[in-house]
Amino acid sequence: MARHERSAGFICFRRRRGERDGVEYLLLDYGRHWEYAKGHVDLGESDLDAALRELREETGITDVHVVEGFRHELVYFFRDRHKGLIRKTVVFFLAETSVTDADVLLSEEHVGFAFLPYDLAVKRVTFAGARQVLRAAHERLSAGGLTAGESLQPPAPTEESPTLFDPANPPPAGA
Repeated sequence: MARHERSAGFICFRRRRGERDGVEYLLLDYGRHWEYAKGHVDLGESDLDAALRELREETGITDVHVVEGFRHELVYFFRDRHKGLIRKTVVFFLAETSVTDADVLLSEEHVGFAFLPYDLAVKRVTFAGARQVLRAAHERLSAGGLTAGESLQPPAPTEESPTLFDPANPPPAGA
């Protein structure tokens, strides 16, 4: 029987200067893979609170506007050499920030970061699940007509959750 773990994080974006619809997505370099700010949900903590905490701890970013109606879950399995088989659920939210590169303060977990336009970001993320979440976020922004600085409420957990497991491209233990 698999042990269950839950994490939460953000697909964080900012608008490119001078471009109303142009956005750049924040990707973090974990040394062996590129992905988003995310981490374990603590006991008694909501998914959104965990995502906000992880974003702050991993990047120093606290000024975000959560996009209403975007909640995307990934479920996958991986094997940890100490814990055995893990069933991991990761809940992603979408948020806009106006930080500059100089405002990002990386934690020791990361060796770098980049704000990239969609076409480059989708090529840079390492795992298929991360690409799927980025595509869903980009579609939401493209179709949603989101206005600058729109401050929105957290979404209700009603969206269907795809289950992903790619044995040829598993996420790293604990990701």
